[in-house]
Amino acid sequence: MDRGRVYLFLALANLFWAGNYVFGEMVTREISPISLTFFRWAFAVLPLLAIAWLIERPDWRVALREWPVHLLQSALGLTGYTLLLYAALGLTGAVNAAVISAINPATIALAAAIFLHERLGWVQVLGLIVAFIGVTVVLTSGDVGQILEQGFGVGDLLVIGSVLAWTVYSLISRRLATPPITATAVQAVFAVATMVPVIAITGVSLPATGAGALGLAYIVIFPSMAGYALWNIGASKVGPARAGIFLNLLPVFTVIIALAFGATLEPPAVIGGALVIVGVYLTLHIRRSESGRADAASGLPVR
Repeated sequence: MDRGRVYLFLALANLFWAGNYVFGEMVTREISPISLTFFRWAFAVLPLLAIAWLIERPDWRVALREWPVHLLQSALGLTGYTLLLYAALGLTGAVNAAVISAINPATIALAAAIFLHERLGWVQVLGLIVAFIGVTVVLTSGDVGQILEQGFGVGDLLVIGSVLAWTVYSLISRRLATPPITATAVQAVFAVATMVPVIAITGVSLPATGAGALGLAYIVIFPSMAGYALWNIGASKVGPARAGIFLNLLPVFTVIIALAFGATLEPPAVIGGALVIVGVYLTLHIRRSESGRADAASGLPVR
């Protein structure tokens, strides 16, 4: 596969995930975050299993042997991360949520350095500092004193919780022998199974409008299935460390889509988002001589 097509796949994956923020905010106005999370994986699970079979031809026995880890990963990523994000979108908005979430590669790098003893160079350290400053600008709307007076907003805290859940998910995923799309498909099975008792108590709600139904369909088809497949194909060709650079497109695409749907953009979000993008780029920076080792070590899973 030529390099241009690989880069297109990685860019499209981030475009589809950006839509998850915008359409997620829209759909959660009509149905609960629990319902949206359940429907997302219930409708996507069988296509994900089929995509895994077609692309990865997995040994399902390996996946079954790792079922306790997949169950934990499902609770952290497919259920926990998704629930926290969708609950946050109605409170903080798609743009702020995407900018805060964009720090995830930096938090993964920091956690890997702390818990897995992976080395960070001075460029990566600088990138972490810049990225965290950018998120602080977004969280405080450019006024740090606001935190002392009012504290963080609930929506912002939920996004931070989703970032932490995805960081733990990412570290654990590095120890899996199951291929990534297959792992996602197996974890989707667990997500649906473990959410059935929850929705038996809370009930489920369906979109009340055609726009809500189309938004739900988009979330099932593009972020949940197409995005996963395109990202993993692209990352397998150029390596996860290089592919991770494309994650900087996520907040950019989210802003473009949100503006197209009539959202307004505040200056702190622009400034903070730019700082996060620069910081994450520096954090994911690798010297050419280290690229092979970094590709092998860097697990940058998908959303």
